[in-house]
Amino acid sequence: MAGDAASPRRMEPNLDGAGVRVAVVAGRFNDLITFRLLDGVQRGLTAVGAEPPTVEWVPGAFEVPLAAKAFAESGRVDAVVGLGCVIRGATTHYEAVAGESAAGILRAGLATGVPIIFGVLTTEDLDQALERSEDAGGHNVGEQSAHSAVEMVRLLERIRA
Repeated sequence: MAGDAASPRRMEPNLDGAGVRVAVVAGRFNDLITFRLLDGVQRGLTAVGAEPPTVEWVPGAFEVPLAAKAFAESGRVDAVVGLGCVIRGATTHYEAVAGESAAGILRAGLATGVPIIFGVLTTEDLDQALERSEDAGGHNVGEQSAHSAVEMVRLLERIRA
């Protein structure tokens, strides 16, 4: 039975952030939203006792994967959170940017073995982006991404031990 104490599956994540070093790569495009996501990352890391993040800005979500990979390869961080916001418009630009950002972040994490978390919002409109980047106590993908980063660092430590 899932969640049973005798179950061999561990359902609760390890969110002990003590000593975990995280970098954030944030896209400036739609910075109204990415600043809110960054606030969420900072809240999330503080809540689990992680170090304050190193933050670097790139032009937009499309550029996040390259900078995230560079951080992962540097050996200076245990995880990277990529933040951005892509809002659908009248052209196909949305599909190209959102899809390539997601694929690039995935490839960077697989290539480096360092957790790189996809904290890029892909929404239909500004209202949806605002709903996913709320202040403390509300839904914020940045805060969730911080927790995912710490959880993945601890999981990989366990697997590699």
